[in-house]
Amino acid sequence: MPRAKTNAEIADRLELMGDLLELEGAVVYRVLAYRRAARSIRETPDSAARLSEQGRLTTLPAVGDTVAAKVAELLASGHIAALDKLEARNPPGIVSVMRINGVGPKTALRIFDDLGLATLDDVVAAARDGRVRELPGLGERTEQLILEGLANGAPPTRPRVSAARLRPFAERVAEELRACPAVKRCEIAGSLRRYADTAKDVDLVAAVTNRITAVEAFLEADWVAEVESRGEAGASALANDGTRVELRTTTPGMFGNLLQHLTGSRDHNVAIREAAVRAGLKVSELGIEDVESGQVDIADDEQEVYARLGLEWIPPELRENRGELQAARKGALPVLVEEGMIRGDLHSHTDWSDGKATLERMVDAAIRRGHEYLCITDHSPAVGFGMGLDAGRLRAQVERVRELAAQLEPAFTLLVGCEVDILKDGSLDYSDELLADLDVVVASVHAGHRLDADAQTERICAAMENPHVDILGHPTGRKIGLREPRPLHIDQVISTAVATGTVLEVSAQPDRLDLRDSHVRMAVDAGALLVVDTDAHSVEALDYMRFGVMNARRGWAPPAQVVNTRHWPELRALLKP
Repeated sequence: MPRAKTNAEIADRLELMGDLLELEGAVVYRVLAYRRAARSIRETPDSAARLSEQGRLTTLPAVGDTVAAKVAELLASGHIAALDKLEARNPPGIVSVMRINGVGPKTALRIFDDLGLATLDDVVAAARDGRVRELPGLGERTEQLILEGLANGAPPTRPRVSAARLRPFAERVAEELRACPAVKRCEIAGSLRRYADTAKDVDLVAAVTNRITAVEAFLEADWVAEVESRGEAGASALANDGTRVELRTTTPGMFGNLLQHLTGSRDHNVAIREAAVRAGLKVSELGIEDVESGQVDIADDEQEVYARLGLEWIPPELRENRGELQAARKGALPVLVEEGMIRGDLHSHTDWSDGKATLERMVDAAIRRGHEYLCITDHSPAVGFGMGLDAGRLRAQVERVRELAAQLEPAFTLLVGCEVDILKDGSLDYSDELLADLDVVVASVHAGHRLDADAQTERICAAMENPHVDILGHPTGRKIGLREPRPLHIDQVISTAVATGTVLEVSAQPDRLDLRDSHVRMAVDAGALLVVDTDAHSVEALDYMRFGVMNARRGWAPPAQVVNTRHWPELRALLKP
């Protein structure tokens, strides 16, 4: 029997299957099923092979019986017969070409078929010789993308991980450690505690009474695939998805010092140390030393660390040396939006377009989460893949949503809107007459990402000028680790939002977190209105709200500028008439 495969190896095969199916024109839902399953398996810290052997692989999100059977076949024989057939029908290396950002499956197929190419080397040679630009609709830019993407014959490197993807695993590990009798306190540290965009590992700080017992409990957990190190200060291990988890231990009396030190950021800590030196103090993970007297103060809580330095306690999300020390010294840190202040979600999808849950299930899930309102915003046709609603289907959905809304009032407010595509010229994918009949209109860009900054800015600002557009969805279009933000004059977009009364979305989607924190700060300073939305395509995705809130907090967003901290009647008055 072949050796047990890693999560990454299993996910790679499923991802390849999805890519080859897309190349051959399979229905989009079949393609997405393999890609979503691959992602779920890649990102689980548990062993997918073990789950398969136990018949529990379908407990992972997005893994159904068909995929589970393919994984079992792969583990038993080392092959997936259906995948072998797909590979035999397509040129070797074509997937590496289609995965290059800006190329895609259709262009990859044209390059191979129209130029009569067979291998990756052939593609590189064709790009260098200027033959790719000879194909209609392609040019030097495509050749440049190919040469950059296939540098040295290698496919594009794997992206960094969204911190929002790692955070739930980190919380699980911390919770498991707290169950150990030798562990008195355990907290997440590092970039995950600050809710930064991306993270490469998990940092934990634990106050322990017995280091050996605590470290053994850490290393004996089910998620551990490989022990990297263990010692007096802690331990390090790799999870089944390749995530490195580092545990640092200390005595309870010094927990606050170590937690503050390991939370960072580096720039924040450097600024603290420099300020401390000017005050005759020396700050480290071991305590705060008075240089003149030699006295060292230790702290069980972070609040004591900051108080000893003459500062308000600074929320972890603000610790980036962006003015938080000056504000804390004056007692002028902002009051930040909190998850408990959010009253509803204005951007969600159902199975009428590309969502995975029915209208009724999404509504029930929102009610169970304590929301006061939910807006259904399924896609317009230009989103592609046949997932959008044409005008007739949207009108039918409006009728159905309002019928259900009448049954729910006044206990819950169900709204109907749309996520309408912004076309390349700045016009919208639905008529003004149709948009006028909706409660909330979210306008977003889903295509034409390669326009230059001037053209992108012009199209988005033109869309915001439309009197029916209430919200600009995921404004920069980034997907963390997968797609860079569109070229955009973000200052002009923000000023246009203020001038037109358009609300800027802070998407809570883990792969988006868009606006990013620095742009949120710009919007806050400019006086723009914000909304934190989940863009939920499933019931479970409604729980993403916390990631959007934390991203808004990193941008210093106060509750007054986040419109969905309000009850619906008050919020409605802030939107365009």
